[in-house]
Amino acid sequence: MIAKTCRYGGTFAHKDIPFEFGSWLSPEFKLYLITEFQRLKEDENRRLSLDWNLNRTLSKINYRIYTDAIKEHIIPHDISKMQISYLYANEADVLNVALFGKTAKKWSEENPTLDGNMREHASIEQLLVLANIESLNAKFIRMDIPQKDRLVKLNQIALIQLKSLLANSFFCKEDKVMNNS
Repeated sequence: MIAKTCRYGGTFAHKDIPFEFGSWLSPEFKLYLITEFQRLKEDENRRLSLDWNLNRTLSKINYRIYTDAIKEHIIPHDISKMQISYLYANEADVLNVALFGKTAKKWSEENPTLDGNMREHASIEQLLVLANIESLNAKFIRMDIPQKDRLVKLNQIALIQLKSLLANSFFCKEDKVMNNS
């Protein structure tokens, strides 16, 4: 606290001191202050998660294009529903390995305490790249490129795109990117 006399004098204090004094003086003020702080934090978190939700939605929409390509070009007509499920999961793991460096099963084994799947824990940049490589993989499937060749190409593209996005100041550089090892 600083006190000055003479012209333009007065008492000056750090901005937190009046809040503390008001909290001590009035429990109602303290409750209002805490409630307002919580509201502001919730608003901030909602705005930050909006970008993530948008990219997750984009990824889900692209997934439809991707699964249609699988249905039309990979799945034979005379196999069981169980075999079809296996083929879809196998193709989904192509994207997982290309982007995250591991299958969904391996990620689940390494993260038993986390709810959901690895895509639900992905960063904004990863979700954007996932949407891009889903579209590319659908195109590669339609071009009849073998799975192992698609995986190599998609991994190269994913690494290039992640590097570019993480270097761009538009995205938060503090977001963690899952290890591609």
